[in-house]
This record gives sequence, structure tokens and C-alpha cells, in this order.
Amino acid sequence: MTLRMPRRLKATGQCAIAAAWLLHATAFAAPPLPVLADFPQPGLGPAQLGVIVNDDDPDSVAIAAYYREKRGIPAANLIHVRFRPARPALTRAEFVDIKRLVDRKTPTSVQAYALTWTQPYRVDCMSITSAFAFGFNLAYCASTCKPTRPSPYFNSNAARPWTTYRMRPTMSLAAPSVADAKKLIDRGVAADGSDPSGTAYLVSTSDKNRNVRAAGYPAVRALMQPVFSTEIVEANALENKSDVMFYFTGLPRVPMLDSNRFLPGAIADHLTSLGGVLSWGGQMTSLAWVGAGATGSYGTVVEPCNFAAKFPVPGVVMAHYLQGESLIEAYWKSVQMPGQGLFIGEPLARPFAGVRHRARSGELTLSARLLPPGLYDVQAAPSLVGPYRNVGRVAVAWGTREIRLDHVPPAYYRFERRADPAPAR
Repeated sequence: MTLRMPRRLKATGQCAIAAAWLLHATAFAAPPLPVLADFPQPGLGPAQLGVIVNDDDPDSVAIAAYYREKRGIPAANLIHVRFRPARPALTRAEFVDIKRLVDRKTPTSVQAYALTWTQPYRVDCMSITSAFAFGFNLAYCASTCKPTRPSPYFNSNAARPWTTYRMRPTMSLAAPSVADAKKLIDRGVAADGSDPSGTAYLVSTSDKNRNVRAAGYPAVRALMQPVFSTEIVEANALENKSDVMFYFTGLPRVPMLDSNRFLPGAIADHLTSLGGVLSWGGQMTSLAWVGAGATGSYGTVVEPCNFAAKFPVPGVVMAHYLQGESLIEAYWKSVQMPGQGLFIGEPLARPFAGVRHRARSGELTLSARLLPPGLYDVQAAPSLVGPYRNVGRVAVAWGTREIRLDHVPPAYYRFERRADPAPAR
């Protein structure tokens, strides 16, 4: 069998994720053609998500019930706790008891958590989403302008964070009301597999202290433009855009949100000191993004200073999302120091899921919005159970959207990822 590699692979960057592909060939009228039988897609699903509900909070109970129904969350993954709701923070002592109970009730299959309340959003000096992810730890706090402990999950290719790092990324289904939370959930469900052709807007503002991410915008645009429409906007507001998929900016308050249309699955956030303080009116909170139609947002709950590492890195979240990871995975992997940051949104939204295949005239083609970069061994077998043998190797560079294998005889094919590609120079 001869394997011919794609002729137009471009190595312009690197963002890897573990992947395993299984291709199945079956008999048709002559000549027989290979067809896809199974593909273990990237992205966590309902069986890997634990949903934590506060039984003393009627809104939490209502949101959990709706979410479980819409996402098909297994009953065993619904984790019940009790504490006094409608306040900004839990004390450290309260949280330790709650977390101990949650750990005991969590099935081993659960890799991540969803919280079904808006308040509390903080545990002492940590965000509540980071506290549930890591457990309470002062290393993730900073009372002055200092860095905090980094996350091992940052920009990783780990498909199972609990299995790999013993941490469960957590996202809050926070919204201005129960009705808004239901709309948020509906947007996440509607996003799945939609493969939207929207735009990523990198908004560079006049606020020098909060505009620190803008220094990286040209590099992000150069990396992403071949894969997804990306624009740098020099303004304090984005106005009248109907195709917003990503929106990153830096301001204490972002005007004109309601003039824009956010696509299902859209991610949007503003770098400012206290965007995650959901009960305070001093700065715009992340809830404003959700109210405007975003499916995911992020804000800090304790003064972070303007460390870019404490906020989402636009290119990282875009890359992981485009490769087919869920919202909670892509967003969490984009923050290097998340201890003070609150992740909100619908965790399982996965708009870019799906690797497609086409078999024609002895040629097999795999395509996706963004194929996970890496070096893959190609294995073939006469049956689904094997035995498999190596028949070639494919180097998938950054930005690759298609792999073509020429002169492929009928067989079962499996792609096993061996290594990341070399960084682009």
C-alpha cells in the first residue's frame, strides 16, 4: 500500500491534542472503498461531567434539573450539597467541608464539574471554579501584584484532566436569572457540531493598563486567519457585528454589547480587575456577556493586577476550541494562572466537533475545521480487532484541515499520535 502525504501542509504554529482515529473499510461494488466506522472525538461529554447542585437554593435546583434534561447528564453525576445561598463568598472552612462531601460523591468517571448557581462565586481568596478544580490552596491566591501557581492543564493536550492531573476543571452556569441560565444552556446545546463561520474579534482599546493582551494580537491573527476569520479592531467597542464567535477586549465596561449578535457557542471576555465579582456594580461583570448572548466568559474575583497570564490567551482558547474540544476544556487550557479567575458558561458546548471522511476511487480523505497537529503512525488491519501493522506515517502541521491518503486498499485503519510537530520557525 502506498501512502501519499498531503501536498499542502503548512507548519505555522503548534497546539497539540492527543487523538486516535479509527477508519473502517467495508465492501461495496467494485472497487471496494474504505469507510469511517468509528472516531473517538476530542471533547468531554455528559458522562464525564459532574453537576453540583445546592439543594438550599431553588434557582440552583431548577437550573440543575433543566441542564440534566437538556444534556442527558447521568443521575449518578448529580452531586447534592447544602449551604446558605445568595452571598458572594464561602469561607475556607465551609468550602473544605463541602469539597470533602463532593469528592466522596463524585463518580471516578467524572473529569470536570458544572456549578448551578451564580452566588457564591468566591472561596476566600480563590474563585469558586478554581477552588472546586484544585481544592482550596493559598498557592493559587495573591494579595498583592504577584503571580500565582500555574495550572498544569494550561495549553496541554490532556483529554482527561482528572485522570492526568488529578484536577477537575469547573465552570459555573451563572446567569442574571434562571430564565437566562436556560437560554445559556440552550445556546450551548445549539452550538454542538454547528461548525460556524463567524469571526474572532480582537479588540484593542485605549485603556493602556487593560489592553495588555493586544500586544499578541498580530501573532494571533497571523496564526488563526488561515483557519478562522480573525480581525483586529482598534476601538473601545465592537458595534453592529452579526457574526461574533470570539470577542476579546480590555476595558472596565464594554459598551454596545447589545448591538452585536453572538453565535451559539461564542466566547467573550474583558480583561479588567473584577469582572468575576458578580454582585458588584463597580465594573461590568462577566454576566453582561452572558446576557448579551455569549456562551462562555471569564472574570477575576480578586484583584489580579494586569498579569496577562491570569486571563485567557486568545490564540490558545481558539486553537483548542477549533480542534473540537468542549468549551470548558478550551477555556481552562487558555489560562496559565486561573486561581483568581471565574469561568462561566455552558461547559459542554462544542461547535467545532467532528472529523469528516470521504472515500472515493481508492483515495481516503479526512477533514476538519482544524486537525490536531502531531506525528501520527498509520496502522492497518484486515479486521476491526486486528492485528494492526504500521503502514506509514503522517506529519500533521499547524493549520492543516485535510489529510489525503492515496491508493488505499480496503482495510481497517487507525491513526496513533506519536509526538507533537516541531515548532514553526
